[in-house]
Amino acid sequence: MSNSCCGTALELEQVAHGPGAAGLPVVVIGAGPVGLAAAAHLAERGRPFLVLEAGGQVAASVARWGHVRVFSPWKYNVDAAARRLLHAGGWSAPDGEWLPTGAELIDDYLAPLAKLFGERVRLGAKVAAISREGYDRVRTNGRQDAPFLIRLESGEELQARAIIDASGTYATPNVLGAGGLPAHGEAEAATAGLVDHALPDVLGTDREDYEGKRVLVIGAGHSAATTLLALAQLSEATRITWAIRAGAAARTYGGGDADALPARGALGTRLRAHVESGRIQLVTGFFAHTIQHDGHQVSVISRDRHGHEQTVVADRIVAATGYRPDHTIAGELRLDLDPILGSTRRLAPLIDPNQHSCGTVPVHGVDELAHPEPGYYAVGVKSYGRAPTFLMATGYEQVRSVVAALAGDWQAARDVQLDLPETGVCSSSLAEAQEQRVGLATGLSGGLLAAPLPLVTATTGGGCCG
Repeated sequence: MSNSCCGTALELEQVAHGPGAAGLPVVVIGAGPVGLAAAAHLAERGRPFLVLEAGGQVAASVARWGHVRVFSPWKYNVDAAARRLLHAGGWSAPDGEWLPTGAELIDDYLAPLAKLFGERVRLGAKVAAISREGYDRVRTNGRQDAPFLIRLESGEELQARAIIDASGTYATPNVLGAGGLPAHGEAEAATAGLVDHALPDVLGTDREDYEGKRVLVIGAGHSAATTLLALAQLSEATRITWAIRAGAAARTYGGGDADALPARGALGTRLRAHVESGRIQLVTGFFAHTIQHDGHQVSVISRDRHGHEQTVVADRIVAATGYRPDHTIAGELRLDLDPILGSTRRLAPLIDPNQHSCGTVPVHGVDELAHPEPGYYAVGVKSYGRAPTFLMATGYEQVRSVVAALAGDWQAARDVQLDLPETGVCSSSLAEAQEQRVGLATGLSGGLLAAPLPLVTATTGGGCCG
């Protein structure tokens, strides 16, 4: 890697520096933690920018899991540039060891940060498509000099010098169908209101939808475990079925007493105890194929590759099957996507969940995030495609590196570093003082979430949202 601050010809090709883009802002898509961190770095470097948030409030996706407590404490959840800007504006930082809920993350950090940027953060501005002004994906000559064209759902069009896409994956959950295709009847059951995606507020606003009902939770990750432990606190009339594709739940249970992280092991033990006691019925080898419903209950039929079938009947389904990126808005840009994960091709081997947990992903920056389309970068959880190994702290380092490159500071862009706790924030470890306040980890957007299950010790790790 080059340490030159000025950049080589190849480096300069990675950013739209043409005369058509001169003076235009960098547009950041998404006002979540990573998008606003990008804005903070752009502000510190004195670069014009505009943040487009599809929702009606800052961090609208975070607000949807506002009842969930993140695993990593405040000291790992605040971007360094954002912290400097906030302190300069008189901000009082929360207790660095406290584990905030999603709502606290917004109220005590993201909303005050966005307020510093004023009109440079636009709400209700959903991006429908991105292109180059006057250039489709095929046309090459002069392409680099053309500004980006951003079309909003409203029809309004904006120009940009570069784009940092931090729109996340929360709006595009994986389907229930075991082969990556929707189960037959899945869309109809969802339309009938019988399917919820990960992390419903089981003990709060959504309680009436679950109390005393037959509930099927599909998924083997942390978000499934979070919901299962919450459901187990409802009345005994609530019947809980947990369906997974694997032949056993060992991966979800963890190492028990032998776990290097005792809190995580204790949680796996508790979940196992609910299964062994019959409070939660575990169904293994379950490959959702067909969903039938009568408007009030669903029958979910599993069919494995040998043609064997089994059926679970429930009043409601929680689909805790993860998320996937949607690159549709960038369909006219030249993207180099890994065919398996949907991340950039250079990033894929570093985040492959078959080889890495979020704690073993190597630090990376602008070089691994660059596409053949100069000046376009997907960052945050969206950059990871289908890999569930994302950390919020990693997203902060991504945008620091990308913004440095956009500013022409290639030495800083390539000096990528990441300071994580020794245990790794994708692992579970909570201080005793907080154990009775939080729930088991969830895999939402990289596994940093834990549902607030009162009087239930639980933990999680990772970085939360994109």
